[in-house]
Amino acid sequence: MSNLGPSLEDLLPKGQNQPTGGNEEETAEFKLQEKINAITLKEKEEETARNAQVLDLPYINLVSFGISPETLTAISQDQAQKLGAVCFLNTGAEIRIGTVKYDDKIKALETELQEKFHANIATYLISQHSLNSALKLYDTLPKIRKFISGIEITEAQLKKFEAEIKNFQDLNAKIKNTSLSELMALLVAGAIKARASDIHIEAEETDIKVRYRIDGILNDAAKINKDIWPRVTSRIKQMAKLKINISDRPQDGRFPILLTNEHIDVRVSVLPTAYGESIVMRLLMSSNTAISFEELGLRGQAFAILEKEIKRPNGLIITTGPTGSGKTTTLYAILKKLNDPETKIITVEDPIEYELQGVNQSQTTKDYTFAKALKSILRQDPDIIMVGEIRDLDTAEIAIQAALTGHLVLSTIHTNDAFGAIPRFLSMGAKPFLLAPALNVSIGQRLVRKICEQCKKEIDLAPEVLERVKKTLAEIPKNSGYQVDLNKMKFYAGKGCDACQNIGFKGRIGIYEIMPITGEMEKTIVSGNLSEYDIKNMATKDGVITMAQDGLLKALDGITSVEEVFRVAE
Repeated sequence: MSNLGPSLEDLLPKGQNQPTGGNEEETAEFKLQEKINAITLKEKEEETARNAQVLDLPYINLVSFGISPETLTAISQDQAQKLGAVCFLNTGAEIRIGTVKYDDKIKALETELQEKFHANIATYLISQHSLNSALKLYDTLPKIRKFISGIEITEAQLKKFEAEIKNFQDLNAKIKNTSLSELMALLVAGAIKARASDIHIEAEETDIKVRYRIDGILNDAAKINKDIWPRVTSRIKQMAKLKINISDRPQDGRFPILLTNEHIDVRVSVLPTAYGESIVMRLLMSSNTAISFEELGLRGQAFAILEKEIKRPNGLIITTGPTGSGKTTTLYAILKKLNDPETKIITVEDPIEYELQGVNQSQTTKDYTFAKALKSILRQDPDIIMVGEIRDLDTAEIAIQAALTGHLVLSTIHTNDAFGAIPRFLSMGAKPFLLAPALNVSIGQRLVRKICEQCKKEIDLAPEVLERVKKTLAEIPKNSGYQVDLNKMKFYAGKGCDACQNIGFKGRIGIYEIMPITGEMEKTIVSGNLSEYDIKNMATKDGVITMAQDGLLKALDGITSVEEVFRVAE
């Protein structure tokens, strides 16, 4: 830097830059060698001083120069060794660094320190001997010890487990021959590889069953010897900070799993059962991010309708379905699409499932309910509000009022399908003449498993199943945009392979019914005299297809199976 600021003598306490003397050695030979070394070092220092003059830099000898730990750590040890530079003075407003070679890398370091500390930077030329003396000081600094409260699984361990575990049979065999210390890492690694959301460890009469929830379905994965079960439960409780000596009542806790490039938060639930404690561990992975609106599985007219409705400046958008049907995932995808610097988005959730950059997310507590949160959020001047769930009249009324006063409100409600949302609101006590103009669209949805692409094959349906498929598809409205030749249909299934853990499915996708509130439907809502059956008839006339129909169309495209669609949708 061009501005040197105050001189070094002015910045240092008197006498600090003077070297301290050492004890005189007894042997003449040692004294002679010491003299020779001193002369050599002096010549090196003089040479460095001359080079400093040529470069128009100040020079300093850092041997015996007192450098405080706070000053030294302004430049990390790795960076100091790589660049050949150390910080030897830091007063807050002034920083001095010494280097053996002044080049572009040092100039970049000057800029970095100036931006970091907002101080005036001056660089001195030092000898290699001075640098080595200063670098030794790093070894005297206290070492920061890494504290690990969870399981630390290295990439090497994961690769090792992945190579050894191709399927659940391999996992079961491996568990029988592994130590207790490795057991937890093995179970977690197996769950990560299988893309499991939960690990269930359940005590039975003769052994301990391990099950993974994969794509919403529990699958038997392995068995644990019952003799070691007390030690396994104690280990899990210890990690989750639960009371080890309590086994007669439920406990809840959590612990982290630390991977090289991943953080997994594990929510632990312990429940006493007839044969011992049952443990469920939910894996919340930091790499799991909200999917995009285009990846939800919406197609054709349904995609166009919902895309149009979410772009409206105000109104209420409701998703319906049972727990685990992907309602929150849909709302996250909508928020992700609407999120931009010009839009203020606030959510209240229970719990926060994904972190969305640029979105203000809050979480409910025992006292901080959805209704109370919604009242507070409205004072924050939001454009878009997401309420995790509408459970009562208080929350429903505030959400409807917000939708009518210039806010786009997104929420979920527990009904079986899109057609049941309006009767559910009315049964809560919502006023029909307010609900009708507030509600933009009602979404019914389920999640179906996708057929594994590695083992997909064409299949023939049983006659009774085929007849059921034809009946459902024949009811698709003509104005829906879909036409199906019922005599030329092909269906598929997965036979099972290592890629899908021999399940035949891998991943999930949504099946939907998107019901916009039309003028005729709005008039019917205002009258307050309507049933779910009436609403479904009106929606069908407007070209809305049901979840089952959407699922069967996806089955025709080879995305999922007929059996899977009927399992979740009918």
